Amino acid sequence: MLMHFYKNKRFITLLSCMLCLGVVLYVKVQSPEQKDQSEPVISGVQTDKARYDPGDEVNLTLHTNIKTGKLNIVYYHLDEKIGEQTITIHQEGKQSWTWSPPTVDYQGYLVKVTMESGNKVTSETIAVDVSSDWGKFPRYGFLSGFDTENESDMKDVISRLNRYHINGIQFYDWHYEHQDPLKTADGKPAHHWEDISNRPIDLDTINSYISLSHERNMTAMAYNLLYGSFENRNLPKEWHLFKDQEQREKDLHPLPEDWKTNVEIMNPTNPWWQDHLIEKQQEVYRSLSFDGWHIDQLGDRGKVYNEWGDLISLDESFEPFLNKIQECIPDKQIVMNAVNQYGQGSINRSPVPFLYTEVWNPNSTYNDIVRILDDNHHLSQGNKNTVLAAYMNYEHANKEGMFNEAGILLANSVIFANGGAHLELGEHMLSKEYFPHDSLNMTESLQQKLIDYYDFLTAYENILRDDISRSEVQIESADGIAFSPTAVQGSLWYTAKEKGKKQMIHLINLLDADSIDWRDTFATHPKPIEQKQIGIKMETDREVNKVWFASPDIDGGAPQTLPHDQKDQSLSFTLPSITYWDMVVIQYK
Repeated sequence: MLMHFYKNKRFITLLSCMLCLGVVLYVKVQSPEQKDQSEPVISGVQTDKARYDPGDEVNLTLHTNIKTGKLNIVYYHLDEKIGEQTITIHQEGKQSWTWSPPTVDYQGYLVKVTMESGNKVTSETIAVDVSSDWGKFPRYGFLSGFDTENESDMKDVISRLNRYHINGIQFYDWHYEHQDPLKTADGKPAHHWEDISNRPIDLDTINSYISLSHERNMTAMAYNLLYGSFENRNLPKEWHLFKDQEQREKDLHPLPEDWKTNVEIMNPTNPWWQDHLIEKQQEVYRSLSFDGWHIDQLGDRGKVYNEWGDLISLDESFEPFLNKIQECIPDKQIVMNAVNQYGQGSINRSPVPFLYTEVWNPNSTYNDIVRILDDNHHLSQGNKNTVLAAYMNYEHANKEGMFNEAGILLANSVIFANGGAHLELGEHMLSKEYFPHDSLNMTESLQQKLIDYYDFLTAYENILRDDISRSEVQIESADGIAFSPTAVQGSLWYTAKEKGKKQMIHLINLLDADSIDWRDTFATHPKPIEQKQIGIKMETDREVNKVWFASPDIDGGAPQTLPHDQKDQSLSFTLPSITYWDMVVIQYK
């Protein structure tokens, strides 16, 4: 994550905007009983945790703006109703109730709440994830500001991340120095220090954020490099990597002049460096209750040599070092960044729970995103999911402004539909690899729609990210609309996946796309025009039992059955509408 920023010195550290993710949930239908017609009848549906262990009780809340009525609650697993509940409202304000989901591990659910008042009906949805380990279905967020913070503001940040079901948090640049991450004084942790870019760091703030994360069942991961040291720290010469066989030039990563130092690159195959860094990380764990270590790298360093002048295969060095870390600290998790897939094969062979890729050029298109996700799926034989660090509106973020909603939702549609998750949400939304950079804000519309998308990712995790294989299918339009099995401008892009007797067809609307650049670099992607009543035909030799669909753009992601017609080996149905992304599920007998 450091690589590209450190090569560009025009960026400066900005203060983290604690209100960038402020969320208000709106519904379109208003009740005449409302005191203020601008307020929704029901709003702010919340769960108390981002992830639940099997057997946990789910506590839900929402706000009503009327004094009397009924809340009708339906609990779904995929398209199946697994429970219903009715709550009578006797006063306006906060409403609370509990739900005990099935105790089956690694399951996603959708909760739909409908409010009846007179002849008006409004609804909201929220997802629930029951998983004993966040690494099965990671939804990774970040924190990047650790100055002395107001406790109320920190609670608001974590509450907003909880609404997106963020179940793991990367604590970015919290540390003192790479080779010595926890500053100490008289053998005890210091209360204050400055990070590499001279930003103030407060120990109590770090501790508070860790505690607040744990209250929401979020995993707290401590960021640090695998092989970095501040310059001129008098570490033994044999610990370093060199650019030449004669060891005259140390491998050095330059940083902006107004930062503390450059970064010297240590040799990750050197056992003494390994022991040093592992001991320093154990020191971190003795003082801070982090759950694991988010390990970074700087990508392909070219030819590098050890103290003997031997050429080092840096990408193959990751596996043995990661294995050693896990053996020495077995009760803590490790995750490692593969910069543009560098060393991902080696990382995959280590005990990381999922794969993490920071995406850079030349992987610039939606098709490249799909290929990376597929490559990681094949590397892990489908046993590890993927999180992509993919920074949006990159050049647009060189000045203050707003994120482009269309670009964000199209990128997430592609990532989520193909089994991935997107590292993008923290105190603010990411646009650069230097996480404190926060020149762009989210509109209220984008905040709400991202809630719908993260609800969708969570509720349907079992048919998006759970032992899913690619499926072959050919689709034709009954209405002359162009369909394509790859990302092509001017088409409805379809991708088919399969699990058991279910076949999932994902449709992404590129009919109005101005490019297939996933980054939406200059924030130019236009919003797709909604298409309605799309006739679809496909060939299948299996007998169809049911066809249903769901979309994060429609009814909060709630499932809807589709009438279908099957004759011989031809299946036809009509898709009611599509804006960004629809998922059609065909259930075979």
